[in-house]
Amino acid sequence: MPNRLADAASPYLLQHADNPVDWWEWTPAAFEEAKRSGRPVLLSVGYAACHWCHVMAHESFEDDATAAVMNELFVNIKVDREERPDIDQIYMAALQQLGVSGGWPMTMFLDAEGAPFWGGTYFPKEARYGQPAFTDVLKTMANAYASGDPRIATNREALLHRLRERARPEGRVVIGTNELDDVAGRILGIMDPEHGGLKGAPKFPNTPFLELLWRAYERTGRERLRNEALHALDAMSEGGIYDHIGGGYSRYAVDDHWLVPHFEKMLYDNAQLLDLLSLAFVETHEPLFRQRAEETIGWLEREMLVPGAGDTAGFAASLDADSEGHEGRYYVWTLKQLLDALGVEDAEFFARHYDITPFGNWEGVSIPNRLKELPRSGADEIRLALLRDKLLSVRSRRVPPGRDDKVLADWNGLMIAALARAAGRLDRPEWLELARRAFDFVVAHMARGDRLGHSYRQSKLVQPGLSSDYAAMAGAALALHAATGDAVYLDRAIGWMRALDAHHAGPDGGYYLTADDAEGLILRPDATMDDAVTNPNALAVRVLAQLAALTGDESWRARLDLLFDGLLPRAAPQLYSHAGLLNALDTRLRAPEIVVIGAAGDPAADALWEAARKLPLIDAVLQRVTDAGELPAAHPATAKAQAAHEPSAFFCRDATCSLPVTRPEQLAALLNRPTPG
Repeated sequence: MPNRLADAASPYLLQHADNPVDWWEWTPAAFEEAKRSGRPVLLSVGYAACHWCHVMAHESFEDDATAAVMNELFVNIKVDREERPDIDQIYMAALQQLGVSGGWPMTMFLDAEGAPFWGGTYFPKEARYGQPAFTDVLKTMANAYASGDPRIATNREALLHRLRERARPEGRVVIGTNELDDVAGRILGIMDPEHGGLKGAPKFPNTPFLELLWRAYERTGRERLRNEALHALDAMSEGGIYDHIGGGYSRYAVDDHWLVPHFEKMLYDNAQLLDLLSLAFVETHEPLFRQRAEETIGWLEREMLVPGAGDTAGFAASLDADSEGHEGRYYVWTLKQLLDALGVEDAEFFARHYDITPFGNWEGVSIPNRLKELPRSGADEIRLALLRDKLLSVRSRRVPPGRDDKVLADWNGLMIAALARAAGRLDRPEWLELARRAFDFVVAHMARGDRLGHSYRQSKLVQPGLSSDYAAMAGAALALHAATGDAVYLDRAIGWMRALDAHHAGPDGGYYLTADDAEGLILRPDATMDDAVTNPNALAVRVLAQLAALTGDESWRARLDLLFDGLLPRAAPQLYSHAGLLNALDTRLRAPEIVVIGAAGDPAADALWEAARKLPLIDAVLQRVTDAGELPAAHPATAKAQAAHEPSAFFCRDATCSLPVTRPEQLAALLNRPTPG
């Protein structure tokens, strides 16, 4: 039976277009069919780079007998979680209320109104290891639904109640720098002192936690906080989670020491890590961090560009973990393959430095890594770099993993901002051009006036956009404005934030994920916790804080405070799950502003500006103007800037600015890290 996915925009849905399952996309028509036929809905949610999604697809969705059961008993809906994170968020929350930890593929059973009554994740085709066979699950759920089993209605009502309830403690919740420092101290207690990152396995990069530690270091001067973040970044950059041949980081490591990755590569992980790598380099000048940033952007340019109109090019969403039906096959090596590619002498040299062993370090093959510390001279590093280039050329002739080439506005926004900041920190203007081209792609293909779409592929735009799209792309616009001084980017950020407020504002000050004119779901998701990426409310706060500083319009700061008034009571009982919001609160409380006065092209002003862009600050508002008259009248630097008669810089915090600085080295001295008590 042909299914309905052939015209889908999502590569993940297109992977299922030839299944014998009678798949529907998420549409009102699918639920009308459920009502007409009296069948429940089977909702299957996954994404293109998901290994276990592929396993379940091969075992069950491509199997004629299993598909026949699905088609007889259910209306089957397939959703790409990256294309529709709103749907994913709702039903993942429901799954967790059932006591299931969550994950993908997500398999949920819904009534014809879209209300969930049971669910799980991966189900095997045949019963094993205590898991029921998928067809047994299907028949049990369908029989319970058809018979009017009261547990269906009970589960439905309980889940809907829990999904809708909000934690709103009585009175105001106050979270300030003391509480932020306390959370950072507690995170130190669960960091892995040997391998870096959080203790145990699997190991995720968890960039919001690393950022939270770094911010606490900026507040307190306690170097251990920064060092734990650096340790994690160093370890994952030397481990197998990093692709030493082609650049870029995988989603996570399945072990406790970063060796064995789940080989999928996601755009958002690499965006968030790139930001930390460039920050770590300007803080430490450690060559490893510069090298990993350069190699990751090399991978981005080589494998992730999606050409658009003119010279625009967006970034694809992800690369699959599998190739030729095996996870990681594209990335792993045997000693024989190394010998064939490099010859005996070079192969032995490379194998020693990258842990390529006769019997492998994982399932009979080897994952290149540099977890073992070996002495390496500068000449050794040059030789290894040349050998990596040879192996990359050899690897390029292998069957590559699948690429999900849809362009997501929010993930692109994260990468654009990271590129713009890295370009200034590492003196790489070509990276700024890469960021600009991606920004122009989103504007050309995904913007309709001040409204954004969420996902674009082959002229198909999924719209309206999500709050994450507006917050991330407004952040990208401000990063480009800071890097270039071009007012066009500031205007874009203002327009998108006004659209966010108009179409996503919730009653408690936060933002709903979905727009007010989006297709109706059983509820409007508005979660405040971080997912794989920082929560959109937290991204929005950082934009609002910058807009208040750049424009002098205090209504932006008032909007920011309204958001915190509503969301902090919900975050307080589970602070660890709200690292993104806590980081945004730190921005509100403490983020510095650096103003450079002086025309572009003036050597003294340019030197101050370049020094400002290289300051090791995780969140600072950078602004360059030709003269003091361009600053908002209420800006704390205005009066001092009017008295300056040469190119000058001002370091401002808590509405107070330094005296004018005229030499770049003086600007760095103004960071004035606190001395730990």
